[in-house]
Amino acid sequence: MSIPKPVALYPTFNEFNQFSFGEFHELKQFLDSGDNWWMAHWTWGKEFLSYIGRNKSEHTFTRFRNETERFLLWVYLVKAKPMDQLRKADILEYADFCWQPPVSWICLANHEKFVFQDGRYVQNASWAPFKLKLPKHSDSDKVPVKKKYKPSQQTLTATFTALIAFYKYLMNEEYLYGNPAQIAKSDCRHFVNDAQVKEIRRLTEAQWQYVISVALDLANQDRLYERSLFVICALKVLFLRISELSERNSWTPIMSHFWQDSEGNWWLKVFGKGRKLRDITVPNSFVDYLKRYRAYRGLSPLPSTGENEPIVEKIRGQGGMTSRQLTRIVQDIFDRAYAKMREIEGEDNARKLKEASTHWLRHTGASMEVERGRALKDLSEDLGHSSMATTDTVYVQTENRVRAASGKSRKVN
Repeated sequence: MSIPKPVALYPTFNEFNQFSFGEFHELKQFLDSGDNWWMAHWTWGKEFLSYIGRNKSEHTFTRFRNETERFLLWVYLVKAKPMDQLRKADILEYADFCWQPPVSWICLANHEKFVFQDGRYVQNASWAPFKLKLPKHSDSDKVPVKKKYKPSQQTLTATFTALIAFYKYLMNEEYLYGNPAQIAKSDCRHFVNDAQVKEIRRLTEAQWQYVISVALDLANQDRLYERSLFVICALKVLFLRISELSERNSWTPIMSHFWQDSEGNWWLKVFGKGRKLRDITVPNSFVDYLKRYRAYRGLSPLPSTGENEPIVEKIRGQGGMTSRQLTRIVQDIFDRAYAKMREIEGEDNARKLKEASTHWLRHTGASMEVERGRALKDLSEDLGHSSMATTDTVYVQTENRVRAASGKSRKVN
């Protein structure tokens, strides 16, 4: 039996609050074409996502939206069975489906779910619920094979997390009276008890030196690169997530978020994951880069109370930069550092710079702090971890580097 091609069910975070079926005529036709419970289930999903949107970050909303949409499409088009009739075996069947989805449900790039045409939102034919993640800088001449799609353990965990939360919400609202996803998770055959050494998603000291030296050289030659230098240093030294430096609907990082206490210590106020505010220690070494960047912006050497300029301003227009714009800035520096290190030290030493993402800078900074002996409790506070156990994984990774170094001296004969 052929599985019907999926359609998008829910719009973006910004479009969600002003949603009207008058603008989403195709979606209304799709829901009306199914069994009478289709619309009810879609409404349950909308209420759940509205709750997530009010109480969680936009990133969490997007992740839960994608998982909720994917599950409901499977319920509609594959299982053809309402949620109140689903049992543990059905959820495990859904996990099998996610492990190897049909090719028609897989795309190769991020696509908008809907396209605005003639005053209405229509389905984007290029969109699909699953995305085959391609390696960075992959060979463009090779045609990706969608059948090779396999979710990571992290992706599978995220699927169950969202599904369990969806069922829990529906139980609290008394729409449903059981949570088969919670029961099914422990029996999912695709989960692996993982005791292997995790790959450290960070730069080595040598790789970081190439990154910072490239950024410095560019800024010294062309003042337009002062922004790049500042962003690179802020992500690494202050352990920032890219979203914490970007402008969002609910928060704009501004210069007065840098503040000095009565002892002369500098701090940065950050709106982070889980909609939590935290203060990060700002080391003296970073203050010099802050002064340098502010001089480029035509500002006084140090921030003052009430200063509302965005920390990283847009190249054109007003306001702060988005995560996507900041990512492009960082990627440009990574690409240049990779090319320089490969030329001088060879591909093997430079390879990880080719794979690096913005989040690697946060891990790099944290790992280097552990290696210099900083207390895990203090580091955990700066990182914004809700538990020291999360920070401890950084320590474990550092211990593995020591273990690997000690193992290199073993002899064959």
